[in-house]
Parts: sequence; C-alpha cells; structure tokens
Amino acid sequence: MKRAGQKVVVENEAPRTSQKSKKQKTCLYGAAFGESDLHASMDWGSLPHHVILRIFQFLSLVDRARASSVCRRWNEIFHIPDLWRRFEFELSQPATSYLKSTHPDLIQQIIKRHADHLQYVSFKVDSSTESAEAACDILSQLVNCSIKTLGLISTAKPSFMNVSKAHFASALTVVFVNSKSLSSIKIDDTPLDDPSLKVLVANNSDTLKLLKMSSCPHVSPAGILCVADQCHGLKELALNYYILSDELLLALSSEKHVDLEHLRIDVVSENPGQVEFHTIKKQSWDALVKHSPKVNIVMYFFLYEEEFDTFFREETPVTHLYFGRAVSKAMLGRIGMNCPRLIELVVCANGLQPLDDELIRIAERCKNLTAMGLGECEVTCRGFIEFVKMCGGRLTQLSIMEEVLIPDNDYSLDRLHLEVSKHLGRMWFPDMMPTW
Repeated sequence: MKRAGQKVVVENEAPRTSQKSKKQKTCLYGAAFGESDLHASMDWGSLPHHVILRIFQFLSLVDRARASSVCRRWNEIFHIPDLWRRFEFELSQPATSYLKSTHPDLIQQIIKRHADHLQYVSFKVDSSTESAEAACDILSQLVNCSIKTLGLISTAKPSFMNVSKAHFASALTVVFVNSKSLSSIKIDDTPLDDPSLKVLVANNSDTLKLLKMSSCPHVSPAGILCVADQCHGLKELALNYYILSDELLLALSSEKHVDLEHLRIDVVSENPGQVEFHTIKKQSWDALVKHSPKVNIVMYFFLYEEEFDTFFREETPVTHLYFGRAVSKAMLGRIGMNCPRLIELVVCANGLQPLDDELIRIAERCKNLTAMGLGECEVTCRGFIEFVKMCGGRLTQLSIMEEVLIPDNDYSLDRLHLEVSKHLGRMWFPDMMPTW
C-alpha cells in the first residue's frame, strides 16, 4: 500500500464513474461526515481513528500488517489491544503442509507487545512434531496472558502426540496458572494428563464451561472426575468412552452442578476384538437426565460389528448417534427399543439386508427424531415411505443415498420422491453419487 498523499494504483480498476454518480457519492459522504470533514477523509492518513480501527478488523492478518506500514498513525492503530483479543497461530513446515505459517517475527511481536491482550487463542498445526513443539514454546511464553478460550488443533496426526508429555504439560501449566479465567478449552489428540487437569481446576474452576478432550490417552477417569467435582459451571464436555463412568455422571448430576447442555462421547476401537467396553448403569444415565433434562448426549461410534454387544441393551438417553463403520441390524433394532430421546441418527454402512423393520421401530419409539442419514445400507421403497409417513413433517433433515433405496412392486424411484415429499410437506429427492 502506498503512503498517504500518494496516488494509489489499483489493479483491475473498475470503469470510471460518471460525474453525476461522483456528485451523488460526494453528497452522501458529506451528509455522513460533514462538508468540512470530506476533504480530510480523502487523505487516508487522516481518517477518523474509529474508522481505521473498523477497517483493520475486516482485514486479514497479512493485509493488516501491510496496512500498518502506511504511516505512523496506522502503525499505532495496528497495535491497539482490541485488534489482538482473538488470534490464531498457524504453525507448519513448508515442505509438508498447505498451511501458511505465521511469520516468526510477528509471533515474537505478539508475545512482546500483546500477550496480555490475548483472550481467544487457537493454535493450528500440521502433522509435524516441530510445529507442535513450536506451539508449546509459544504457550510457555504467555506468562502475562488472560486467555478465556484455548484451542489446540491438529490438521493431521500425530502432531501434539509426538511432543514429550513433560514439555506439553509444562506449556499448558503456564496458561492454566496465569489465565485464571479460562472458560473454553479444546485439546483433542494431545498428551494432556491428570496433573495438568488438577492445575486447570485449581486456577479456573469458577470459569470453566467447556472442556473438549477426546483422544487424550494419559487422562484417567479420576482426572475427569476431578473436573466434574469442582467445575460446577461446566456445561459442555467431550471425552472418550473409556473415561466415562457412573461416578462421573453422578458428579455431573449433583445439586451444586449447573445443568449440562452437551455431553459428547467418542467410542473408538482401532483393533477389533482387543477392546472390551464397560457398561454404564441405567440409574446413572437417569440421574443425569433428571438433573439436566435438556442435555444433548452425542455418541460417535467407530467400532467393528462384534464390539457393539455392550451398548443399548437397556434404555439409554442418547440424543445424537453417528456410526462411522458398519452396524448390524440387531444393533439398530436395540436403538429403536432403547433410545426414546433420539433426535438424529446417521448410519454410514450396514450391509445387504433391508432395514425396513428397524426403521419403522425407530419411527414408532423415537418420537423426537428429526434427522436421519443412511449411507451404504438397503431399504425397500415401501419400507422407507412407511418410515417417513410415521415421522411426518418433523423430519427436518433426511439424507438418503439413491443407491440405498430398493424399488419394489408398489413404488419406483420416480414415484418415491413424490410420495416422500407429500408426507414431509416439502420437495424431497434422494442424494445422488457424484459422477466426477
């Protein structure tokens, strides 16, 4: 960008406006700023302070940095604390990542001048250990921070998991101890451990509202129970199923705890047959729902068919179910029998056996169901229409691949979409596989 007072040449400049339109714009600007301010506004360096600040808020970081070199006044505005409340550090290795890494000089400038202004901070790193270690080094320098939200995001594994646990814990401790006002933390796939959680609770128990920490193998049920026991304002929690326990649900259901709004549970197995999943008692689920009647319980399953035996053998108050691998007809039948609070169901795959009976049972028993998605499954057209007819207009989302639907003697695919549209009260078509 050129310095103030110089002529600015813009690439791909639009056609010149007419004299009439120029005059109209002048009148508009004059009405907004007053005639005496109009001539000053033509000088970019003399724009009102709040106008420049507003412009900077719309610029990307790179453009904002370039704009700061226009003049001394713009450089001063570039460092106003309001512009540094929210920041995302992007850290990557150029040879292996598509991310644009935040320039090291800018990082040092932020640490030196704006560490105490940062409130909403995230780190986006690629899969390299070097990038994750660099993120930990930055965290270690935020000794004057007052961060409210912290996110550590890996675009691919292993990233943070390759950082030594001691290095990672030391870096987090700096933030946990100095912030004292953390309300939201998202740290999936990291070497977070129980001692780190205790430091978090000791310094931020009154403010913590969201904790998302799936795939943190060094955290035990005792660690998360410590959070539930002391962070009475906790409203959202995401964790792996192996950490879930009756004691944890009861702690979240105590009188001193606020109503939990979201509980996300990832049920993951990498090696079929090598993981045995424990059972959560119905009384524990009931206690949670009684204490927090509107809680969304979201479960993501990435299991093999033989590993589902533990789940949904008695009533479970799950609201959102996502199956990332094949799930059996028997399992879907149990869902229809034992998940009365179900709102959304997504099945990635099932096999070559029609799911008519299972879907109809789900429609009968799951009166809150509003969203359904089916991938590599099979349903007859007649069975699918019966399912939609029973659910009616409450199905606000219905994503079914065309390959799922089997034409029968009563309905062809052409007729099916009309019949389904009639029961939904809106136009509907099955999803089609892209041809590219």
